[in-house]
Amino acid sequence: MHRGACFECAQACTACADACLSEDTVAELTKCIRSNTDCADICDATGRVLSRHTGYDANLTRAVLEACAAACKACGDECESHASMHEHCRVCAEACRRCERACRDLISSLG
Repeated sequence: MHRGACFECAQACTACADACLSEDTVAELTKCIRSNTDCADICDATGRVLSRHTGYDANLTRAVLEACAAACKACGDECESHASMHEHCRVCAEACRRCERACRDLISSLG
């Protein structure tokens, strides 16, 4: 389910940001932390919007999904650049890719 991918990604991003903050190289991870927190917030909001079934608005849903896919792409790219050194970044990058795909799949099904 698409909202599940959003909530899983939000959780992975929150955990990654927290883990980045405890790294010795935290100063080198500020962009990653920012990407994580932005992506977590957008994924959480998207998951909540997708959970609502009354008064569905296709235009709003499409816009939220596009924002979520963009946030996941950016965060996934950033985390991927640290994945070889930090396992939490690798896990987060994978969650971001799954969520981005789920959002893009749902966008294409909206027509």
